[in-house]
Formats: sequence, structure tokens, C-alpha cells
Amino acid sequence: MNELMDKIKNLREITGAGFVDCKKALESNDNNIEISIDFLRKKGLAKANKKSSREAKEGAVGFFSGKNLDSIILINTETDFAAKNEVFLTFMNKIGNYLISLDDVNISLDQFNSIEFDDRSIDNQFKDIIAKIGENIILTKIVCIPKKNDEILTSYVHNTYKENIGKIGVVLRSKVDKINDEAKKFGKNICMHIAASKPLALKVADLNKDLIDRERDVQLESIKSSGKPENIIEKILDGKMKKFYSENTLLNQSFIMDTDKTIAEIIYDFSQSNKFEILTYDLISLGV
Repeated sequence: MNELMDKIKNLREITGAGFVDCKKALESNDNNIEISIDFLRKKGLAKANKKSSREAKEGAVGFFSGKNLDSIILINTETDFAAKNEVFLTFMNKIGNYLISLDDVNISLDQFNSIEFDDRSIDNQFKDIIAKIGENIILTKIVCIPKKNDEILTSYVHNTYKENIGKIGVVLRSKVDKINDEAKKFGKNICMHIAASKPLALKVADLNKDLIDRERDVQLESIKSSGKPENIIEKILDGKMKKFYSENTLLNQSFIMDTDKTIAEIIYDFSQSNKFEILTYDLISLGV
């Protein structure tokens, strides 16, 4: 019973639906959270929410900049207290700075964990720090982004514990005609937007097809359950999907610093004096 109550609580937090509706949704779907979310949304009982059913993990995201590449790493901890511990933060800086010194943009997590560093593998060094702090610590993700002469890398770390370590890290890779302070500031503003808005992809074509199909199915069932006439269902569905794209793709999102314009529009404006094109971005955030 306690497990069911925990799932009802989790489902309510994700969807905003009532207790009874969440209980019925879980009972109808073998207590599966993800299916229950869709079940509630199809009935118009849940708010659209990108929040995952997985519980947010504690830990920290670190950004590190080297001569030939930038990197972001995610280390998970059991508690927020451990993530703020100076021993942990010093260790994270040590690991992150060693990663960029390797100058290997293709290194995998497993390869990095097995590397010998200070006469100990990275994996064994994690075991050492676990013993010091007293709780489990896991290197969950590493991302390395190469630096190129005709490109600009801008970054932003949000909810910082140290200047380069916090709860969210973003690196934006862009192509510009002139690499100057103005372009760097513009790129950082977009990084701040990404940290706040958490787009799922750069543009619509980059979105996962299964995700699009799932959203379309949810919206179609929701429209039908509302009793709308058959002849306008497709038109309403198109509008719902356009809203979904505008909320989840970077170029189509409203810019947080000027909500009257999309990211694509502010890039167009900036490009009148210095052509600016986003190539890729990397977002690492706790719980995502």
C-alpha cells in the first residue's frame, strides 16, 4: 500500500491531477507511471509537463575548458549535502581538469573510468572518495566538445556551488563571422535560456519521432474526449502540435529575455551585424 501511495504522490506532482484520478489511472495501467501520465492527459486531467517520473538525483554538473576542447561532467551523489562538500568539489575539479587534459573528444565513460591517473584508476579514485564522504558517488556522464578556429563555444553553469560547478551545465557550439565579446555574450545569453527552458532539441527535425508520435496520440485522444466536432479535430490537433514544437525546440522557443521574440528571431536580428548560427548544444542537468 505504501508503494501505491508513493506512486500516487509522484503522479500528482508530475501531472497536477487529483488523488482519485491518479489512483484510478495507476490501477488501470498496472501501476505504470509513464502510461498513467498519458492516460490522464488523454482524458484532459493532466497538465502537459516535461518532468520525468524518475526522481531527481542529487550531485553536481561541472564545466571545464581546455586548449582544444571543453567538457561537461555529471557526478551523482546520494544527498545534496555531499554535493556541496569541499572534499567532493575539489575531487570533481581534479577529475574534470584531467579529462580535458586528455584532448580526446571521443572518449567513452567506460574508457575514462579505467584510465590510470596518479597511480590509481579513475574508478578506484571514486571508491576512495566514497570512503571519505560516506555515501555512493557515481560518474554518470561526460561530454567533450572540440574547439575549432571558425567556431565559438559559450557556456553557462546554473545554481553554482563553485564558479564552474552547479546543478545545470550548458555548452553552445556556434559559427560566427566575427568572434568577439559581443558574440560571446550573445551565446552566453542563449546558454542561460537553454538552462531555464530545457529544450529537447534544436529544431523540429531533430525531435525523436517516437516522442512526436506519442504526443500526437495523447493530444488526439484528449481532443476527441472533449467532444469537439470531427470536422475541426485535425485543425485543433495541428495547433496543439505547433505549441508542442514551440515549447520543446530551441529555435522555436520564446526567448526568456524578450518573450515577444523566438530564439530564431533574435539570432536573425543579431546576424544583421555578425552572422550567428547555432550548430549544436549540450545540456546536462540533475534529474534529466
